[in-house]
Parts: sequence; C-alpha cells; structure tokens
Amino acid sequence: MRFMFVGDSCTIGRAGDYTWRYRMWQHLEAAMPGGHEIVGPRTELYDSGADAPLSHLYAAPDFPAEARRHLAGWGEGWLHMAPVIGGAVTETGADVLLVSLGLIDLGFYTDSDQTAENVRAFVAAARAANPHIRMVLMPVIPNVRAESDAPFAAQCDRFNELLAKAVADLDTAASPLLLLSRPATYDIHTDTYDGTHPGPTGEHKIAEAFATAMHQAWGVGAAYAAAPH
Repeated sequence: MRFMFVGDSCTIGRAGDYTWRYRMWQHLEAAMPGGHEIVGPRTELYDSGADAPLSHLYAAPDFPAEARRHLAGWGEGWLHMAPVIGGAVTETGADVLLVSLGLIDLGFYTDSDQTAENVRAFVAAARAANPHIRMVLMPVIPNVRAESDAPFAAQCDRFNELLAKAVADLDTAASPLLLLSRPATYDIHTDTYDGTHPGPTGEHKIAEAFATAMHQAWGVGAAYAAAPH
C-alpha cells in the first residue's frame, strides 16, 4: 500500500525536526512490515535560513531517504495542492493520501468557503488520477492566532464544518474519504514549539490520529504505539 503525505508547514517540517511523517513511518514499519511504501515527489525539509525547502537535516538518523518522500510545502495549502495532486498521484501510484491542510489557506489566501471549494477540486483531481484512491483528512487545528483573532477563529470553525460536509458529500465505496477527529489531548501550548508547528508530542498525536482512524475504519495497520523518541 502506497501512502503519500500531503500538507503544509506542519507536515514538511523544518531543518532539525523529526516530523509527524517520521512518527507515522515508524508506526507503519511496525504495523505493516513489508506492506507499505511512502511515496511523493519531494523529500526536503524547510530551511528557514534560505527560506526554501532545501534541507535534508532530519533529527532522526534512522529515517531512510525513501521514507522521507512527501508532497508538502511551507506556506502551501489546498489552494496550491489542488492543481498538482493529480500529477503527483499519477507519478507515484499513491493508494492513500494522508492530508493535513487548511490553516495556511485561511490565514493568508482564501476564506472558508473558497478553501472548501479547493478541497472539492483536490478530491476530483486525485480521483481522476486514481479512481480508487483513499483519502484521510485532518481538520484544521486552530493555532495561537485564533486565541486573539476572533474572525480567524470563526473561519477555522466554519471551514471544519464545510470540510465535514464535503467528506459526507464526496465519500464513495470506490474511493473512500475519512475525516479525522482532532486529537483530543492536543494542546497548542505544549504540543507545538511556537503555537502552530508540532513538537515531538504533537507529532506523535497527529500520527496517532491518522493511524487510529485508518485502523478503526478500514482495518489498515494496527493500534498506534509511540516509539521511544
């Protein structure tokens, strides 16, 4: 089964991060040994000094190059991924998309209704490339900005409602969509390093949310067991 991570800065990570992708890879190695592959057109981390995705300095030396593949970008959202997802699915033969997008859209590019339209365009493009593709979608986790910016917080809530509606509308037996619940104990003050981007505990909680949902809904993998680091 070929998995592709699709996301924004919280998924690509920056130089020196483990990333939740690494935590998910560890889980898949334990739960599906020999039965999974990580695919994607990119492998880099974001380099804040260069302001570009140029780094390969992952915190985990045991994270193999082939498992670092992804389709994620610092400052990229549904707006950016909808036009490229079809080509990425065709190129990689992805079977399952693990998607965490939306916060950057709402913060800088599009309102909740426009962002939801881009979700629908993304799903259509992915299915045009692979009619049997599965997608697991993470709702927006409001960041520290939402605590002081009420209109932004409202847009996050509104988008999550529209995302749930899109999943309900678009889910099919041939190409199932799975909407995650926000990790119940996720706290932006302790599970992130800046109020937005996940630190080690946040990485585990995001990976666990994806792993648990796939195992419970589809029988894929197993229950999540966090690795020692």
